[in-house]
Amino acid sequence: MCSLEKRDNLWVLTLTGDDQNRLSPTVIQSLLSTLSRLTSQATPGSVLITTATGRFFSNGFDLTWARAAGSESAYDRLQSMVDSLRPVVAALVSLPMPTIAAVNGHASAAGFLLAISHDYVLMRSDQGVMYMPEVNLGLPLPDYFAAVMRDKIRSPVTLRDFVLGGVKIRAGEAVKRGIVDSAHDGAEKTVEAAMRLGEELGRRKWVGEVYAEIRKSLYPEACLVLGLTQKSIVSKI
Repeated sequence: MCSLEKRDNLWVLTLTGDDQNRLSPTVIQSLLSTLSRLTSQATPGSVLITTATGRFFSNGFDLTWARAAGSESAYDRLQSMVDSLRPVVAALVSLPMPTIAAVNGHASAAGFLLAISHDYVLMRSDQGVMYMPEVNLGLPLPDYFAAVMRDKIRSPVTLRDFVLGGVKIRAGEAVKRGIVDSAHDGAEKTVEAAMRLGEELGRRKWVGEVYAEIRKSLYPEACLVLGLTQKSIVSKI
């Protein structure tokens, strides 16, 4: 599940499942419901910070739940999670406020995608890696996963190593490769840095609807695959 706390203009969304924060159908639905609430309650200066408790930011889809159905139904369960996460990613890309991921630990597979779907990614440097294990697990990459990663990770070498090589990248290396904005010593300091950044962004008092449309213009391939279209907004000059 996830919790949502409002601190002035900052909204802090925390994944509060087990130590791995796997994205089960229940967690995905909770995320979508929370993001829908934020969309309706956004005001100029609002900022979203997403973090988690435990060793993992998120260890991706709940494969244990999928496999519990037996070999014949496991694929259907996995596909249902793939399909249900798509609107969550779309909601983040179109959310009318700046977004920051404070990655408190490992971010794997769909958990990694969730992190980089935010505008800014901060990560703890003392523990945790980012990785995409699909090539090792023998799982295909969903179309919107690939589209978001191509829009967000501009280095072909990094994208190859990450997706086709299944390499695990720690925070310092992720900063060098342009995946993470900054690395911090421990989960608490990572969240503190995210809060400071959120306060700085919030003081700009940007109009959320305009911010969201500009964001969408930066990631055309992801928006196309996610089914997001740009809206015409008449600004007041």
